[in-house]
Amino acid sequence: MRLSRLTRGVSLALAALFGLGLVATAPALATDEVDRYLDLPLVNRNAAQGPGGVHPEMPYDQAELGRLLDQARARGVAPTRYAALLYQYWLVDATRQAGIDLRSWDPRAGVQANRDNLIRSYRYYEDLQLAHRELQWAGMGGQVGADFGGGLIDFEMAGNVYGAPGLAEAAHTVIGTVEQVAGPQAVALLPSGLRAIAEAGPHITPEDLRYIIGMILVMQKNIFSDLMPMHDAYVTGGLPALEEFQAAGLFGADIMNAWRDVASGDGARIAAGNAALLRREQQWAIGQQWDETRSYKGSVGEAITYLSGAAGSPSVAGVRPPREFHPVRIPFTGSDGRAMVMTLPLPDWNWSVLDARWDYITTELLPKYRFQVENNWPALEAVMRTPYEIQLESKRPLLNLPQLVASAAQEFTITPADGGN
Repeated sequence: MRLSRLTRGVSLALAALFGLGLVATAPALATDEVDRYLDLPLVNRNAAQGPGGVHPEMPYDQAELGRLLDQARARGVAPTRYAALLYQYWLVDATRQAGIDLRSWDPRAGVQANRDNLIRSYRYYEDLQLAHRELQWAGMGGQVGADFGGGLIDFEMAGNVYGAPGLAEAAHTVIGTVEQVAGPQAVALLPSGLRAIAEAGPHITPEDLRYIIGMILVMQKNIFSDLMPMHDAYVTGGLPALEEFQAAGLFGADIMNAWRDVASGDGARIAAGNAALLRREQQWAIGQQWDETRSYKGSVGEAITYLSGAAGSPSVAGVRPPREFHPVRIPFTGSDGRAMVMTLPLPDWNWSVLDARWDYITTELLPKYRFQVENNWPALEAVMRTPYEIQLESKRPLLNLPQLVASAAQEFTITPADGGN
């Protein structure tokens, strides 16, 4: 009897120990599972590194990512350690809502391979604006996206348009006209981008064009991947969800304050918050890629980035095209000794240069888009409810770059420098 009781006691003790062991083992297994994804670097935050999400070891299943995040939070893990998990979770959710397969999203595959991704990205941007009046960055990005997307489609289809003799010849015609009217010294005052077209035009290859198109598509994915997870978190979880982004080190106090402005309900603060998001896009997300693109093979990259601005026609109502914003103006002395100015319908700046681009954005795009939101919403809404395929197709430049450049030789004006007669 005693032996039986002893045996039973030992058995209960062992069962208790075994049970405790099971209880103790379960969190250990969960710990091992989530530990695999802690402290991972965001090696693919720049989409130039490859397709997919922010790290090649990250899952793409949203439910699994959510469960791992909950485990990390429950354990009190510092947000900086699960930053990659947090980023991947919201990026997966944003691409899912946009209808994009994140795993296979590869900007280097070209325009046709990414055409649906372009359409779905910008459709998602505009849908966010339609549902949330304060999300002006998203709405403006959706409209401007048609301009770039339409241009990219034509450039890829053209294949060798930049190698066509007509482009270099058009640039030489402009340079010759300037020299004839204003003298040889005036040629040095022309934009370096125009001179780059004359120099590089005959030598630009389809491979060069594919490289630069790929870089622009990398930038497009970089912008989506940085800003859309924030927007998704904002509309889903509000400012607390974004505070977790800041705690994880995914952005700093400046962007957190920008989101507080966006959520404030005050018109001036909403505009300022969206402007801060746009500055992050242009400087942090894609500034380096534009610089790399412009410096590609010397005059080749400068020529093509200059043309990207010269050919642009913005979708935002009331916004002047880049070629009309700070056009080329060449001062010279007329035959009668008077100070004169020759004005050409070409930009004197390159879209790929941050300071020049930001001047255009803050002077033209931001204030005029805000005006549309605040004063002409029905018209803006009607544009945004247009199927995005139509928006994209309507903004194709129709391969008219040589003609556009050549027109500068016929459409220049000469006026007195003092504005008089």
